[in-house]
Amino acid sequence: MTSTELRDWPLWEVFVRARRGLSHQHVGSLHAPDAEMALRNARDVYTRRQEGVSIWVVPTAQIATSSPDEKDAFFEPAGDKPYRHPTFFHVPEGVQHL
Repeated sequence: MTSTELRDWPLWEVFVRARRGLSHQHVGSLHAPDAEMALRNARDVYTRRQEGVSIWVVPTAQIATSSPDEKDAFFEPAGDKPYRHPTFFHVPEGVQHL
């Protein structure tokens, strides 16, 4: 298989959850022909030392993003709602992974 053929495969974003109860974290990207192969390749590349308990793969083309150039207008409506910020709430002692 040539490098040109590999580049023709879709790009997938890989997210790994290190332990139960924690969030998935973006760890990288890879090319694969389908979701099953993307999962297998992600396992082999990003969890070689058994650092994960769960893997998500998402086609990069399916991810919608906001534009950094429009950040002021996009995030401005949340500025007048302090209850949306974590500092608004009191966290009881002993609570972990909130």
